[in-house]
Amino acid sequence: MNSLQPVQPNGDSFQLPAPEHNGAAPVRKFRLKRFLDSLRKFWWIPTITLILALGAAAALFIWSPPEFVASGSMWQPERLRLSAGADFTEEQDTFFGSLTAVLQSQTLRQLALARIEAAGTNAIAKDSDGNPIPVQISVYQAPKSTVFNIMGVSANPAFTPLFLNALMNSYLEFKKSARQGASEITLNSLATQLERHEQDMNGDEAVLTQFEQSNNFVVLQQENQVGAAFLARLKTDLADYELQNRLLDAVALEKNSHVQFDGTNVSAPLFNAVLGNGAKSPGSSSQDADQQLAALKFQRDYLTNNLRPEHPKMVKLNNEIAQAQNLIDEARKQNQQDIATARQALRIRIDNVQSSINELEAKLAKSSALIAQAEALRGKIARDQSIYDRLMSLSQNVDLTRDIDQQTIAILQPAGDAKRSYAKLQSNVSASAFAGLAIGLGLVLLLAMRDDRFASMVEATEVIGDGIVGQVPEMPKLGMRPHLALMEGNDDQHMYVESYRNLRSALLFFAAEGVRPKAILITSAVPNEGKSTIASNLACALALGGSSVVLVDGDLRKGHLHDTLGLQLKPGLAELLCGSGDLEGAIQASQTPKLSFIARGSLQRNPGDLFLSGGFDNLLVQLRQRFDYVLIDSSPVFAADDATTLAPKMDGTLLVVRSRYSRGNIVKQALDLLYQRQATILGVVLNRTDATDRSYHYYKYAEYYTTAEAGAGVKAEKLKS
Repeated sequence: MNSLQPVQPNGDSFQLPAPEHNGAAPVRKFRLKRFLDSLRKFWWIPTITLILALGAAAALFIWSPPEFVASGSMWQPERLRLSAGADFTEEQDTFFGSLTAVLQSQTLRQLALARIEAAGTNAIAKDSDGNPIPVQISVYQAPKSTVFNIMGVSANPAFTPLFLNALMNSYLEFKKSARQGASEITLNSLATQLERHEQDMNGDEAVLTQFEQSNNFVVLQQENQVGAAFLARLKTDLADYELQNRLLDAVALEKNSHVQFDGTNVSAPLFNAVLGNGAKSPGSSSQDADQQLAALKFQRDYLTNNLRPEHPKMVKLNNEIAQAQNLIDEARKQNQQDIATARQALRIRIDNVQSSINELEAKLAKSSALIAQAEALRGKIARDQSIYDRLMSLSQNVDLTRDIDQQTIAILQPAGDAKRSYAKLQSNVSASAFAGLAIGLGLVLLLAMRDDRFASMVEATEVIGDGIVGQVPEMPKLGMRPHLALMEGNDDQHMYVESYRNLRSALLFFAAEGVRPKAILITSAVPNEGKSTIASNLACALALGGSSVVLVDGDLRKGHLHDTLGLQLKPGLAELLCGSGDLEGAIQASQTPKLSFIARGSLQRNPGDLFLSGGFDNLLVQLRQRFDYVLIDSSPVFAADDATTLAPKMDGTLLVVRSRYSRGNIVKQALDLLYQRQATILGVVLNRTDATDRSYHYYKYAEYYTTAEAGAGVKAEKLKS
């Protein structure tokens, strides 16, 4: 055993997870590289579709009648704008669209044909059915201008400019007729409105005249003015009387608290002020009666301490006090009577004035209503007159605009002679070329999307998953070797050799629990995927690493490893399984140290049955004991049942797939079949990958080559680039 053999952990679980199936085909992603590869392979498809499309365009041009084009132009001239006059308005934003639609309308086409026919000529070109040939009309507006180029296309060179000129003139006549119709409708509407407003105005004037005659309007206005002035004066007098009435209330309070007398008379100053104009006053006094009475009582109280009540002075004082009190009471009574009389007189005046005011207000209200009614009639007449004048002005302006018609568009240049047009040919050629290329590229894209062959490791990972244990690049220089793809000890193909070393490391340090695989089956789904090349070079890599390896050609039908290694065909595996040979005689030594080889042997009848015999199991036990690694190159899974028979007996199986050759669906079916036979799948080896692909990053750096490999590495890098 070799020291490179890794430590073997316990257990046997190093199975590749089986692919999951959900019943639906996986959606393939679009990849530009796959499309470009398909385009390089199927370049003839877009070429053929392009040629066919251009041929169809050429045939259409040959079989179609020729087209002749004539062009003229129209423009919007300047207009004289009359102030305060009626004017036809057009929306500039929609003018171009309206012009195009009208010129292309069937109505204007009929008018143009009628105009040509009215000229008395037989210039109308007709088709085989006797109908006028169609003329296609196109309108283009010159940039930043009001000039419109009008183009007519038909199959007759003489009829095309004739029809185009008739069409432009018919458009002008049609527009003029439409304007005249609009003017007539407007004038009729204005005349109706004028008549109605004139009748309303005459009726209102008659009502006003009759009203003024029946109500003597001039006298009514004067009486209203005089009555208004008198009413203001009466309201002023009423306010004065009401003020005097409130002052009398104040006088009544003054009489009760401030009575004056001079021995015989009492007076009230406020009463004199209110009724001073002819009113009777009680007189004037120099001393307040209440103060005099209080002085007499004080004097009596003072004498009471010294004199008896019967004393003449006391008697006299008592008499004066009684007399003063009587005078005060009498004066107060007289004052109350005078105030009541004054109040009654003022109330009569107030009532009379208020009655006069009410009568005058009623009279003025009636006259004011009559005056307001007259003013309303005058206002309505004025409004009717204003509307009538406005309508009359509009009617005159519309009539003037109708008589002085200004076209908003005119013919700038009549249509000239028609010329042969190749625009449709150019358009058809361009469209056909685009369509032909699009169809061809679409077919290539469809083939690329339906092609499930692996074009890169990324695509293989999408289908298989993370089960890719190695990839071997395609090296064109290998074709110059005597032995096609067998690696050598000092091989100058650095990337090629390192890829097998990477595969060897994947087996030595397999990332799984359990005993590392020792007896390995190498197979593929279908032939020509490179399984024999992978098997022979992997055996060389293991042997160069110091392990003892035996390579067994298990393809008993078409195995050719003996040619690759330059060894004998027999005795080989077939003789060992049939019992006609011994193991020592079948094992051959190769040029690579520690690499032994067992050829397939002579062709046998029903060779697949030999793997079911106990002889193969005994042989496998002997090889396990004698060698570190046993590699068996088997027939493809779908070529014979040998691989699915051998796989369950081996420690593991490597499935080889070829880039740009193996189909994903077939590879998945092969894996499913191996899983059904309880085979242990170590992984998938992707063979002949494109080393120039951007996704391939392995072993491209020449500065890491060994001295013996440096020169060859630079050559390989140049070859790759």
